Amino acid sequence: MHVLFEEDSAFKTGAILADNDTSLQVEAVSGKRSKIKATNVLLRFSAPAPGELLERATPLAAEIDADFLWECAGDGEFAFADFAAEYYGHAPSAVEATALLLALHAAPIYFHRKGRGRFRKAPPDILAAALAGLEKKRLQALAIERMAAELQAFTLPPEFPPLIDQLLYKADRNRPETKALEAACAASGLSALALLARCGAIRSPYAFHLRRFLLDEFPRGPGFGELAPLAEPAIAALPLAEAPAFSIDDASTTEIDDAFSLQRLPGVGWRVGIHIAAPGLSITPDSPFDAIARERLSTVYMPGSKITMLPDSVVAHFTLAAGRTCPALSLYLTVSEDFAIVSHESRIDRVRIAANLRHHDLEPVFNAQTLADGLGDFPFRDELKTLWQLAGACEARRGKSSNAAGFVDYNFDIVGDLADAESCHVSISQRPRGSPLDMLVAELMIVANSLWGGLLAEQRVPAIYRAQSAGKVRMTTQAAPHDGLGVPQYAWMSSPLRRYVDLVNQRQLIACLNDEAPPFAAKAGRNQELFAIVRDFELAYAAYAEFQRGMERYWSLRWLQQEACTTLEAVIRRDGTARVDGLPIIQRVPSAPDLPAGARIRLSVERIDLLTLELGCRWLETLAADGVAPDDEEPDSVNDSDESPADSRVDSADTSSATDSISPTDAATADAAPEDSAAEASALAADAATSPSLPAAA
Repeated sequence: MHVLFEEDSAFKTGAILADNDTSLQVEAVSGKRSKIKATNVLLRFSAPAPGELLERATPLAAEIDADFLWECAGDGEFAFADFAAEYYGHAPSAVEATALLLALHAAPIYFHRKGRGRFRKAPPDILAAALAGLEKKRLQALAIERMAAELQAFTLPPEFPPLIDQLLYKADRNRPETKALEAACAASGLSALALLARCGAIRSPYAFHLRRFLLDEFPRGPGFGELAPLAEPAIAALPLAEAPAFSIDDASTTEIDDAFSLQRLPGVGWRVGIHIAAPGLSITPDSPFDAIARERLSTVYMPGSKITMLPDSVVAHFTLAAGRTCPALSLYLTVSEDFAIVSHESRIDRVRIAANLRHHDLEPVFNAQTLADGLGDFPFRDELKTLWQLAGACEARRGKSSNAAGFVDYNFDIVGDLADAESCHVSISQRPRGSPLDMLVAELMIVANSLWGGLLAEQRVPAIYRAQSAGKVRMTTQAAPHDGLGVPQYAWMSSPLRRYVDLVNQRQLIACLNDEAPPFAAKAGRNQELFAIVRDFELAYAAYAEFQRGMERYWSLRWLQQEACTTLEAVIRRDGTARVDGLPIIQRVPSAPDLPAGARIRLSVERIDLLTLELGCRWLETLAADGVAPDDEEPDSVNDSDESPADSRVDSADTSSATDSISPTDAATADAAPEDSAAEASALAADAATSPSLPAAA
């Protein structure tokens, strides 16, 4: 006698060796002996042989129509052997009974299992729904096969256009379109990005990079929508500053948030005014405009364009534009003839802006050479020279040199419509760091941010500070020394139009000067709201800086294509990467021999991919050394002001001709805060150079 039994969710057969009522000893066709429970036995039979039963029953089961079988079954629960007798109309053979069992088991949507060998037909409504689902899956499988074939032929399926963003940036692997794309990628050997690009799904590499950033950081879009008018600040009652002020910025800057004034004090020296735009007078905490700034946290910069933290209408209210009298938060320094700061005073006043001076106008006439040879005649010559002398004295007192000679910032001039970025013409120029103008602005910003941070600390008013100790820079709500700058405390306050931390600190300072309760009052323990701002700001600032670096690399690669560059020269850095001459590109070159830092090499351009931002290079030769040390490590205080490259403003009402000067020297220090010391900037540069995101050359 033989048995058909179920074990491990499979049907098996065997010859009975011993029957112990509750269990049986059986021998399988393979010769393996095992003990099974009697309850697992589905059928006892004498013929055919155990090895033939399933072999003969399987093709017979395939001939049984599941729909007809369902029609034949009654509504109640049944055993397969009993149903087999009804179905065949006679006592079934072992093969027939087993065939019916296999047919029932293979049709779970028609028959629901109720135990070993027992079933119940599915109710009509449940069966109809299950069959509809089965048909849907069948059609979906056909659609996936069709879409995958179209993609492999580099034709975009009609289902894809509405889903391109999702497929590119946040693919849902449960969607048939995603499954088709994955299948096509596996068959073609291309990445999803490359395949979709071949199919024409990506309008342009520029649009791809911008769209990815916007979906991550601005999911509702970069616009501001409909906004109620900003409440006009009550500035008429504010005192009018005695001296007119002037700003120093790039040609395209519109968010002008700092300016300077100078008065001669006979017998004393000078009265120096550092004036900061005061949006904190109108943008109150929890107001709609504060909510906008709190969400964005900073202006986003990229070559040829930017996404402002505040709407243009708000910027227009407070920007220190020439010809206007603007509300300002002013720090007045009484400076002696030997440029010592004798005293200082802070107040909220109105400032007449006499001029917006521009770097491209000033630098040819106000530079290290003209200062040494004697300055010619130009507007604000005497004021600039005096402020430069004061800046030099301030730098000496800090004991931290801000000399950045040998370092450059990269300016991108994009001519054309960014809606068709691939047709734009890009020019990349270099501006040396460490000019007298750079030092002038940097040192006065350090003075203002340090003194105002000290005032808030003295009054026990909470604020957000930048601190540095043991080489590590951090943001904190407690005043602490900034070793890299050589100041006892440092609070960001000089860029309230483009950085939320500065706006928060400015409102704290305004309340302090007005003897009012600050928006963030001192409390026992930590101020969780300020900590939340710090956390969110650091995350946003890092994301914005990463995007900025990516877009700078995009335009640099575009320039290489535009100029049909086939070879490049580069200098080896201390971390083994290479800095390309004249461009903010840091590149790994595995094909180069082991070379010391400072060695110059020539590379051939093998491949440029604007979608992945990869530059494929091959080492050609090592050039004669020029004796210049590699500049991958910056001296102290290169980034010691709010006017540094990491935050240089890029403004243009017309993107057809916008100049951008925000590139860091090595395209890797943008996530260093602008005032931070070179030690941090260099550490961040090294981190970026060894990051997996850094494209490698051939």
